[in-house]
Amino acid sequence: MKIAQLSPLIERVPPKKYGGTERVVSLLTEELVRRGHDVTLFASGDSITTAKLESVYSKSLREAKIDEFQAFQLLNAGAAFERAREFEVIHNHLDYYGLPFIPISSTPTVSTLHGSFNLENRYIYSAYSNLNYVSISNAQRKPLPTLNYIKTIYHGIDVITFPFSEEKDDYLLFVGRISREKGVHFAIDAARHLHKTLIIAAKLDPYQKADLRYFEDVIEPELEGEQIRWVGEVDAEERNRLMSRASCLLHPINWREPFGLVMVEAMACGTPVIAFNRGSVPEILVNGKTGFIVEDLEEMVSVYENISKISPVACREHMEKNFSVVRMVDEYEKVYEKLISDKKK
Repeated sequence: MKIAQLSPLIERVPPKKYGGTERVVSLLTEELVRRGHDVTLFASGDSITTAKLESVYSKSLREAKIDEFQAFQLLNAGAAFERAREFEVIHNHLDYYGLPFIPISSTPTVSTLHGSFNLENRYIYSAYSNLNYVSISNAQRKPLPTLNYIKTIYHGIDVITFPFSEEKDDYLLFVGRISREKGVHFAIDAARHLHKTLIIAAKLDPYQKADLRYFEDVIEPELEGEQIRWVGEVDAEERNRLMSRASCLLHPINWREPFGLVMVEAMACGTPVIAFNRGSVPEILVNGKTGFIVEDLEEMVSVYENISKISPVACREHMEKNFSVVRMVDEYEKVYEKLISDKKK
């Protein structure tokens, strides 16, 4: 198949550090090329890929310190759809930026929803509700159930790149982004109650004023001493090392998260997860087997005494069965084939 992959430009593909969407796009693209498909990737110019790379900007917008990224996202979408006739199928990972181009294109297109719905973006999604959408969890659909969802496909990762360890050190881990919705303050409170070291390997985006205020007002005052350690944004190697040795990953999200790739990555390392019961969490974790799903901080603290009962092998096996890159690409291939077949009818 001749396939166009349309990626965001915020981070390169794959990302150097933080960037879940770009990581998934990379894994999908590389596996499709490996399977013999003719793939063109529309992404930042510094992206690394075995596909044909097309770019409207030489580097990731974050690295270029470009804050007003909307114009470049639209330019990227336009570049792909101008060449739509060259492809049998277009895969849009740009969320709503690509939507207005789809109805005026004759090439079958599917849009994977990587983000969440809010009061503002519901208007544009509702206006284009009849297009083809893939959700990344069933929970993601709930705020806007009227879209034309053709499938739910969970993100996959390449398990061989994640070091597995049954031996754990005596620290807690938080990985992701410093923001109120990610619940970093809950992780800190849990560590305080448990008298455990907490390592926070997380990005702080200085362009997000709300995140910066949250850090300065809530998180930074907690960083005195050795118990709560913020090590900043880390690369994949350091993230994986921290994950493989942590006694558990804390994931106290404060919003309806559509997926939560970090939970899958932790399980790949044999590390259990304790997560708040929000969004996709019940679809990813198996309560009592790969970690614990809890309702609040008090329960997060109380279940930790049973964390050693969670088998690292069971965590890894659950991840391999349900969240492998091979399974993910198998399912997207079926979607592409159906869209192409339906057009020929």
